[in-house]
Formats: sequence, C-alpha cells, structure tokens
Amino acid sequence: MSHMEIVYADKRIVVAVKPAGILSTDMPGGMPELLRQELGTDCVRTVHRLDAQVSGLMVFARSVKAASLLSEQIRDHAFHKTYLAVVHGEPPESGTMTDLLGRDKLRRLTCVSPAPGPDIQEAKLTYRVVDRCKGYSLVSICLETGRTHQIRVQFASRGWPLAGDRKYGVGAETFPIALWSHRLSFSHPESGETLDFRLDPPNAQPWTWFSIERE
Repeated sequence: MSHMEIVYADKRIVVAVKPAGILSTDMPGGMPELLRQELGTDCVRTVHRLDAQVSGLMVFARSVKAASLLSEQIRDHAFHKTYLAVVHGEPPESGTMTDLLGRDKLRRLTCVSPAPGPDIQEAKLTYRVVDRCKGYSLVSICLETGRTHQIRVQFASRGWPLAGDRKYGVGAETFPIALWSHRLSFSHPESGETLDFRLDPPNAQPWTWFSIERE
C-alpha cells in the first residue's frame, strides 16, 4: 500500500485510517511500517489494535513516552473508542453485553465461556441502535474492554452476527465485515488537550443502507 490516509499528525502522535486487510501491529506490511515510510520517521508505535479485517480510525505514538502515556490512558479507561457495526436482526434499542471470553488458539477463534477459568477474560461493551433497514441494524458500540474479536463474538453469540463476518457470522454477503472504528477520544500525550476524532464509514454497502446519525 503506497499511500496512507492520515487524519492528523504532529511530533508525538499520528491518527490514520487503517484499511481492511492490513495488520495494526508492527509486523512486515503493518500500519507502523507503512506510517514510518509515509512520514519519513523512525518511531511509530501501536498502542491499540484493530482486527486485520476491520478498518477505521487508529492513533499511533511517535515517541516511546507518547506510547507509554497513551497506553496508560487505555489501562485507566480514559481512552474512548466508538465503533459502528451492521448486524443481522433487530437487537433492543440499547444495552450492555457482559461475557466471559476464551480464546481457542489452534482454531484462532474467540468463544463465550460458561464459567471462569485460566485465560478466561471478562468482556464488556455498551451499544445503541442508530438505524434499522432490510432486517439489519446499524449499532454504535462503546468498548469497555478490548478483547480479541470481542464485538464480533458478543453480538454473534446473541444471534446478531455482524454483516460480512465470515468467521462468526452467516458469511453470505459479498462485502467486507461491517465493523468500523468511528471515533477516538483521548488526551494528547504531551499537551494534555482532549482530542476527539470522528470519521464516518465509506460510501459503500452495507453502510449506505442507513442514516448515520450525527452524534
């Protein structure tokens, strides 16, 4: 990928759009490497993750100290991430989902666990329905924990799999998984200023079926 869509950059952070199919972590061809090439800088560090298939806003640190301070905000729940997703069916207007999630490393799947145990982690999110159309619902989601595949598994386990999700969903749609990192809110690691970035999903199915309400 030759060109990164950069929303904001200064000497401490860069906010960019992660395309689907690109790793968010510092692996060959991953976002940090691509941003280093784009910005001509040595230090770009991942502080939060998106599944490879998922796209949308991400913030990266441009110094070791900035990475440490942003990671601290994430641990202290002072870093807020909002996602948009299109799900099958009609979940209630709003709600909270709390589950115990385990990871099957061999099959690379996350699953809901009936009981606590080794490597079982609590997962929590809140959501509200923004719009409904054609038997699908557009939902806005705030994550309180950041588990692997959390949104996908928590909705799928209740019978509302994400549209386009071939791993946990119906898998009949031709478009990519309908999960988008929509908004990031955090304090700048140097100035302490509150920053709030928002980007609507692409003008493509299934997003175009819905009215994306201004929050």
